[in-house]
Order: sequence, then structure tokens, then C-alpha cells
Amino acid sequence: MAEPSSRGLLGEYGTPERLVAAVRGARDAGMKGINAFTPFPVDDVAEALGLQDNRIPWLGLIGGVVGLVGAYAMQIAANLDYPLNIGGRPLITLQAFALIGFELTVLFSVSFMVFGLFVLNRLPRYNHPLFDIDRFERATRDGFFLFVAIDDEDEKAAQEARALLERLGAKSIDEVRG
Repeated sequence: MAEPSSRGLLGEYGTPERLVAAVRGARDAGMKGINAFTPFPVDDVAEALGLQDNRIPWLGLIGGVVGLVGAYAMQIAANLDYPLNIGGRPLITLQAFALIGFELTVLFSVSFMVFGLFVLNRLPRYNHPLFDIDRFERATRDGFFLFVAIDDEDEKAAQEARALLERLGAKSIDEVRG
């Protein structure tokens, strides 16, 4: 997977509603690589960005299946390698293995989701070019920002993106160089 562009334009909007309208306008204009930054969760931003990523639940399912199969395989292998015939009980009783199966299912499911989250979000990333913009610190307090990624070589796309952000009502526009 190619690393997304860190160069782009950062537009600031005064309210969450203006930011959502700007995100929808940027998507309608066909802009790629857009992202929004808000100081608190804004429900409509995820929908406006078109975030439909559902890989984390699938990772949880895969991890759970791996954990369950691994738990049962481990216990069956141990009972076959070191058989203990106590009172004529069978060596392999799936009901007796249920507790360890459940525990490893939960452990592997959560582990797959947590590590998958880090990998899919390319974390840890200790510095991002957005942090060089002084105004961007307001994204944690009262700022609503829209980032539009642009190609490094395409100056025409940069001018079009700037014009689009101005048309969408950005209070300020900063260039981000990555």
C-alpha cells in the first residue's frame, strides 16, 4: 500500500456544520485524500467523508477463530501426547476444553483488533507535517479543519484545491508541505 501524500491544503472552518458542508462539497467536487479534524466527535463528518472501513471487525472475527482453533488444538494435542486414563473418561471431551477455548478466543480477537488498528492507521507516527502549522493546535480546542491532499508535482491541482476551499468558505487556508 502506498503511503498517502502529506502535502496538501488545510482549511479552517468556524463551525461543525460548515465543516460538514465543506467535506460534502469537496467529495462532490471529486477531491481525493480529504480528511477532517475536529475537537470533539461530529456525527455527520464520518458519513460525509464516506468512511465505510469495516476491516477491524473482520480482524476480530479472524482472531477469534484462530484463538478458538488454537485452544482446542493445543488441548487435544496435550491430551493425546500425555494420556491420563482416569475412571474410564474419554481423552478428548470438547466440553472440558470450552473454558480455555473461550479465553483464547477473546484474547486473540482483541489482540488482532488492537494490532490491526495500529497497522491500518500507520501508527506510531511521531510527527506529521500538519503539526508544523501553528493554527492546527486549535483542532484540539475549538478549530474545525479540512485537509485536502494534493500531488507534489501537480500545481494546477493545488490551485484548484485552493479555489475549492475558498469557495467552500474556509476562514483560512494553509499549505502543508510533507
